[in-house]
Amino acid sequence: MNKTRFILYHFALLTFAIGVFNCNGQTKVKEITHLNQIHLSKSGVYNYWLEMGTNTYGQPILVPVIVVQGNLPGPTLGLTAAIHGNELNGIPIIHQIVESIDTTVLKGRIIAIPGLNAISLQNHKRRFIDEEDLNRNFPGKENGNRSQQYSYKIKERVLPEFNFLIDMHTASFGRLNTMYVRADTSNDTMRKMAELQGADIIVHGKGMPSFGSISKSNRTLRAEAQLLGIPSITVEYGNPQVFQKDIIYRGVKGIFNTLKWLKMYDGAIEKSSNITTFCEKSYWIYMDEGGFLDVVVELNQMVDKGDKIAEVRNAFGALTKEYFAPEDGIIIGKSSNPTNMSGGRIVHLGIMTE
Repeated sequence: MNKTRFILYHFALLTFAIGVFNCNGQTKVKEITHLNQIHLSKSGVYNYWLEMGTNTYGQPILVPVIVVQGNLPGPTLGLTAAIHGNELNGIPIIHQIVESIDTTVLKGRIIAIPGLNAISLQNHKRRFIDEEDLNRNFPGKENGNRSQQYSYKIKERVLPEFNFLIDMHTASFGRLNTMYVRADTSNDTMRKMAELQGADIIVHGKGMPSFGSISKSNRTLRAEAQLLGIPSITVEYGNPQVFQKDIIYRGVKGIFNTLKWLKMYDGAIEKSSNITTFCEKSYWIYMDEGGFLDVVVELNQMVDKGDKIAEVRNAFGALTKEYFAPEDGIIIGKSSNPTNMSGGRIVHLGIMTE
């Protein structure tokens, strides 16, 4: 073997070794069908593929699972990102936590899923392949349609392994969000989890649908977890289909604060420099006629009843409609899409707690 071939041969071996082995010496990322198949005692970071059904070719649909294993005993904090496929900021938050945490100090474990909706994430879509919202499909059905079966698998294969849950979201296409938290603030544990995130706004709510009566279907992931006795919050980390460095930084700090409060990690809780506004409820204001929308208020802005929030112009540029705040509140989110028909969203208004 000449010198050139010798170098190429050993370079190929090195490349193969890097591709095959991860930091824990695992020769291959293990595939599992349930999180209860994870049995670890040694601290470290472990990667798995969780099967969530099969695709058209009969191949498994795989979701990435990162287990940050600390010292036992201790609780399990679940982190779920991107149950909507266009809500991405939670993914780098998870990655940065995994990179920076000291597993020899951690007590218990973190189970993080950076991309829960494997189908929609790869297709740059919010909803599932059947155009259903997975976060309105719990508890799902074992023998239901595509989205129902997928939600059912999340309920059966993922949630039971958590003691606490932070479900990570963003705004959807055509909208912008503050960093805000949805939590049942009547519960002391969930209220504290919400406060630890350093969010701009905390909105009280139990995670059930905002329409009709509470039923056995159409629950959110957060509500399903709460029914299983798992204290859970939803954190809305800004805007869709982007990575926002400032939001990611705040998100990482909030989760480390949570770990410290749960006695899972050493260190002092870092106080946020911003003031969090508490809201007893929130709702969207919609357009009653179409046109080109200009939202004139900013995120996190306080508005008084009667303040102008938006203008609408027709195709010829004539002002056709103005919208005003129906009551005092704070702007949680707003439309970023100027082209709207009747029924389009204008702003997400939070009503402050007395």
